[in-house]
Amino acid sequence: MKVFVIQLKKSYYWTLAALLVMGLFWYTDILSIVNVPVSGIAPYYHGDPKVPNMSLTINVDWGEEYIPLMLEILQQKNVKATFFITGKWVEKFPDLVRRIHKSGHEIGLHGYSHVDPTKLTYIGMVQHIKKNEEVIFNILGIQTNLYAPPSGDYNKSLVEVANELGYKLIRWSADTIDWQRPSPQVIINRVMRKASNGGIVLMHPIEQTVQALPKMIDNLQVKGYQLVTVSKLLQPVKSGEQDEN
Repeated sequence: MKVFVIQLKKSYYWTLAALLVMGLFWYTDILSIVNVPVSGIAPYYHGDPKVPNMSLTINVDWGEEYIPLMLEILQQKNVKATFFITGKWVEKFPDLVRRIHKSGHEIGLHGYSHVDPTKLTYIGMVQHIKKNEEVIFNILGIQTNLYAPPSGDYNKSLVEVANELGYKLIRWSADTIDWQRPSPQVIINRVMRKASNGGIVLMHPIEQTVQALPKMIDNLQVKGYQLVTVSKLLQPVKSGEQDEN
């Protein structure tokens, strides 16, 4: 009888532990939005969770045929986005890069080429960022402090290298996964499910995202979110401070 009771208790605790682990994995997406970096050497997933700002980001290494349409929509909606652009793409389409910048949008680095930067050596990581920086400076005469690694791939070494070079490594809290070419409504639904104060939305220049963009912006603004650049999103906001813009 005693053996039966002990076995029952063990089974109960094992079951409880399994349920807790399953619950933790189910809750991962929600937990990720509160991963605020405090040391300056961690990725940035979002801005201040107390302020109803969000950022639209567009990672660019292809899709140049859709960018003019995106720029028109953003202009119509009076929204400024942050474009993370690879150096090779900048070299191919300098006039389009100038147009993005002239339209008032923010420019960030996406690495010189679309490679997995975690597989590079220390020197390779430095060149991956610095060559992208040089190409953008030669075209626009500006220097940014934002870097979004290709495919979001990063490790501790890459974050440290970016920090040493004066860059914040940017990721996201809402992924459209638009590179899979889902329907525009699926893209909108993915963004709205993950919409949150300080949120960063990841997009790419594809047809379905262009189609989703107007309604996505409208829905976010109806929810009370102000759409700002990543730099503005990451600015510290003091209690009671109001944005005049």
